[in-house]
Amino acid sequence: MSGSDTAPFLSQADDTDDGPAPGTPGLPGSMGNPKSEDPEVPDREGLQRITGLSSGRSALIVAVLCYINLLNYMDRFTVAGVLPDIEQFFDIGDSSSGLIQTVFISSYMVLAPVFGYLGDRYNRKYLMCGGIAFWSLVTLGSSFIPRERFWLLLLTRGLVGVGEASYSTIAPTLIADLFVADQRSRMLSVFYFAIPVGSGLGYIAGSKVKDVAGDWHWALRVTPGLGVLAVLLLFLVVREPPRGAVERHSHSPPLNPTSWWEDLRALARNLIFGLITCLTGVLGVGLGVEISRRLRRSNPRADPLVCAAGLLGSSPFLFLSLACARGSIVATYIFIFIGETLLSMNWAIVADILLYVVIPTRRSTAEAFQIVLSHLLGDAGSPYLIGLISDRLRQGWPPSFLSEFRALQFSLMLCAFMGALGGAAFLGAAIFIEGDRRRAQLHVQGLLREAGPADDRIVVPQRGRSTRVPVSSVLI
Repeated sequence: MSGSDTAPFLSQADDTDDGPAPGTPGLPGSMGNPKSEDPEVPDREGLQRITGLSSGRSALIVAVLCYINLLNYMDRFTVAGVLPDIEQFFDIGDSSSGLIQTVFISSYMVLAPVFGYLGDRYNRKYLMCGGIAFWSLVTLGSSFIPRERFWLLLLTRGLVGVGEASYSTIAPTLIADLFVADQRSRMLSVFYFAIPVGSGLGYIAGSKVKDVAGDWHWALRVTPGLGVLAVLLLFLVVREPPRGAVERHSHSPPLNPTSWWEDLRALARNLIFGLITCLTGVLGVGLGVEISRRLRRSNPRADPLVCAAGLLGSSPFLFLSLACARGSIVATYIFIFIGETLLSMNWAIVADILLYVVIPTRRSTAEAFQIVLSHLLGDAGSPYLIGLISDRLRQGWPPSFLSEFRALQFSLMLCAFMGALGGAAFLGAAIFIEGDRRRAQLHVQGLLREAGPADDRIVVPQRGRSTRVPVSSVLI
């Protein structure tokens, strides 16, 4: 069995793997299908021969990677769950507390390409083991920092980015080398489902552990313990598959890494969509905030109305970008640019809405559930759903590249419909937002007391006098 466990530490895992011999049943390029020029999807037996791992072992590896991804995002958002306590302990303001996340993201952003380079050339399993062990130790150490050493907390959060970059850039490539086609899509959807769940758990775990222990420092000591378990599972369960073997013809030579500059030049040709997304994200967020700020002077419902306009306006452009995809790539990029700009208008506004309709003592919990629900109803399951619809459409069509293109094109049009549905939801929110915001303000000012079960009564006139009766009795 070829794999990384027999290779020297940090050596390439697939140096000696030349792939299976031509003609092996169930593998791409077999003699059983000599007419096919394109690689076929290997069956389970073929995948096991290529990777040296059974389907059960491959699924177990994905389960371990999902657990670590869950832990990864738990650690990232635990600090947010106890941020008010950190501000009080270190006697810092909002700008300094915001710097905690800025330092982490900056470190994560800068180091991601470094680990991307290493992950393409060296043993990915050991890189992840070292990175997770490192951030676990750093996170644990950050819980013992004295109150006069806030700069040390910033340093540790920056170092945490080292560990997280070592995992987030590498783990998906392992899944790509274990599965192909629809199986890969399913496994990646499970892997990324851990993002919203882990983010929400980080908020909740941080605040609840602090409440139970009576000390926010203990919130930072939960994920390091789970990180030790993650390293053990990585070391004992995960085996590195040969890079790219499941995607190439059996008679093709193994892939060898090129220089980093060659990698960057090749990637630059594929990054047009990414550049559009970055630019439209910045433009859309700024545009949405500015339009909302100006409209608030005359319309208190401006926030949800701007969000609704952005989503409803983006839907036809996203639809047109898909409709034009086969005829004109230039028109497609133009429609994507307009559609994504309009789509991005609601990002910052939604966060603001959440904060002013929820009282301060419940905002972290509200943020947690907002993260969970938004990802649960969005990017967590959507890749699998789009792929599933595409597969079902293709079942009734003759196999061809055009049918594959059309099936994916039609399934992606669901996104435009969901955008319109989201716009309608914001129009509904505009009806209630004034009352919700006013209730939150009155509650903070101590002018509104929440009604408990015993207070669930309304006043009704009865024979010239007023009496309080339960709402349920009136409804009945």
